[in-house]
Amino acid sequence: MTALTEETLATLPESVAVPSYDRSRLTVGIVHFGVGGFHRAHQAMYLDGLMNEGKAHDWAICGVGVLPGDARMRDALAAQDDLYTLVLKHPDGTREARVIGSITEYLFAPDDPEAVIEKMADPAVRIVSLTITEGGYNIHPVTGAFDAESPAIQADLAPGALPATVFGLVAEALRRRKDRGITPFTVMSCDNIPGNGDVARRSFSAFAHLVDPGLGDWVENTVAFPNSMVDRITPVTTGEDREDLTQRFGIRDAWPVVCEPFTQWALEEHFPGGRPPYEEAGVQVVADVEPYELMKLRLLNAGHQALCYFGYLSGYRYAHEAAADPAIARFLLDYMDIEATPTLRPVPGVDLEAYKRTLIERFANPEVRDTLARLCAESSDRIPKFLLPVVREQLSRGGTVTRAAAVVASWARYAEGVDEAGEPITVVDPLKDQLMAAARTQRRHPTAFIENRELFGDLVDDERFVEPYLRALESLHTNGARATVRQLAG
Repeated sequence: MTALTEETLATLPESVAVPSYDRSRLTVGIVHFGVGGFHRAHQAMYLDGLMNEGKAHDWAICGVGVLPGDARMRDALAAQDDLYTLVLKHPDGTREARVIGSITEYLFAPDDPEAVIEKMADPAVRIVSLTITEGGYNIHPVTGAFDAESPAIQADLAPGALPATVFGLVAEALRRRKDRGITPFTVMSCDNIPGNGDVARRSFSAFAHLVDPGLGDWVENTVAFPNSMVDRITPVTTGEDREDLTQRFGIRDAWPVVCEPFTQWALEEHFPGGRPPYEEAGVQVVADVEPYELMKLRLLNAGHQALCYFGYLSGYRYAHEAAADPAIARFLLDYMDIEATPTLRPVPGVDLEAYKRTLIERFANPEVRDTLARLCAESSDRIPKFLLPVVREQLSRGGTVTRAAAVVASWARYAEGVDEAGEPITVVDPLKDQLMAAARTQRRHPTAFIENRELFGDLVDDERFVEPYLRALESLHTNGARATVRQLAG
């Protein structure tokens, strides 16, 4: 068994791909907030591929952690010279291991916010990228406005305060670049949000305006915020994954990443300060990301929501188990074909029918072992961004929302916090308390859950949504999830 470090790379098995470039000669060109599994399976992987071809050596990544829990990533990467193993899990049970070397630094902001700010103020840094989750942009789910009253934001705005949030850190770095006459970096969101670059622009510009109206205007008018669509199923790394890596490849890695073989990235061409040659690594660099983004959000991400609550309530605990249930698979395909697809635009270079069938195959990959609990988490961030836009667009065009309404009902039933066997459900959501309180009253007050106008807007006033929602919720209570989804699937 070999501990993963720069020194031990040459001793790893030949079956493990390792960086072919001299990492000591790399220079940081990207600062990334939110170094989790997805970033390391996606953007860092694409850059590592370019570097192995002798390209992008001035685009190494400095990772940044902002939250207290990020200290774990700091410690894991520090012990391994910022290296980690990426393991592709193929459906036939084979594994493909590769050591990624494109991350060369990691800064934990609570340790030294000044170091993070100065790193971003360095002219060599031309991109600041983000995977801070759907809820990390501090945007109200219905109004779309920046929440200036958040305690964390108010703390950053206090006179003389050291920045602690991603907004405070980025704004201060941009202020220094402005004052020093340095071209601003591009802010590149890689989160699953419709118009993620536009959302980032609103958030960071709004915060900068609160700091200084002049800085806010400069950020809004000068800083580029390209939109992007990112896709790769990357489940949480488990102890079993670490042990499997040791058993199969003899590598001891504190925090490897496991993922499916599929990967996709569509990126808007909007980088005034330059960018890596991403298209040479398979990225679709395009003028308009929206068609790709809508395809992914309304089919894959909303599809996960259609799968996870019904699956969990049916007794399954992994995505592949639920996707293998013929009724759930049929329900999911019907949602995609009948309700989601009519809301999409043509997607250049993509066969939508093949893409939808591929999604079922991806969800059913037994090796990925993506948990339904992970997919059910943070629903109040996900449902309004992935599924409710389909509902609203279908209603505006006179289309059916039977299946989408049933997905919302399955979420409402899940939020009761007890499964059909009477076992407790651990609900993970920033709005957990109010969601569960409403859900627990819905057997006597059936519309309680969707009366939350912060999440659902005026949908509770539209009978075309409420009627199929109540029908599905009643069936979930009376007949259970398996019978309900079978009926919905015909």
